[in-house]
Amino acid sequence: MLGVIVNTIAVIIGSTVGLIFKKGIPERFSSAIMTGIALCTVYIGISGALKGENTIVLILSMVLGAITGTLLDIDGFLSRLGGVVEKKFSRPGEQSGIAQAFVTASLLFCVGAMTIVGSLTAGLTGDNEMLFTKSVLDLISSSMLSVSLGIGVLFSAAFVFVFQGAIALCAGLLEGVLTTDAINEIICSGSLLILALGLNMLGITKIKVANYLPAFFFAPLVLRLVSLIPGI
Repeated sequence: MLGVIVNTIAVIIGSTVGLIFKKGIPERFSSAIMTGIALCTVYIGISGALKGENTIVLILSMVLGAITGTLLDIDGFLSRLGGVVEKKFSRPGEQSGIAQAFVTASLLFCVGAMTIVGSLTAGLTGDNEMLFTKSVLDLISSSMLSVSLGIGVLFSAAFVFVFQGAIALCAGLLEGVLTTDAINEIICSGSLLILALGLNMLGITKIKVANYLPAFFFAPLVLRLVSLIPGI
């Protein structure tokens, strides 16, 4: 869990630094920064999605993930959680966007390849090197993101801790099915969510990305089942 804790602290520090300098940056610059981050997010999503080798596994994982996530209303839960934070830290009648910032940042920091592989590796072997590397990247990205989106990015650190910690703790339960191919399929489904998030950030779509998070956990299980079927 050391890597998860360090990553969480990195998001807190980065967000705080961004908020300190936020007032001194004109809106046109913060808007341009946000668009740049969104474009990079789209690129990361596309490049990571190409790691998948079995389209059937991706489709089934996303379908099962969507069904599960929609039944659990994960997106609604995150939105409500962000709304609670927004009520506590925004002025009456002010449209601060804290809830949106919280959800966007939480997903951006938690659905990437480094999050998945790093948390799994930390949970299985105790090697936190990848999470330490991710912490440096998140330190920078959280500072840039908080300049554009505000204080909601800071509160996403809590989701980072819970989500990555859950993956690290559950890694042992999936050890038997976490082959290299399985991890690639997990990365593929996660990268597809990053792509969707990037499109949302650009205002092109309004996909409830959080409702697809269970696809992570279905990917290795679906791959194992599909591998038992001859010719697939």
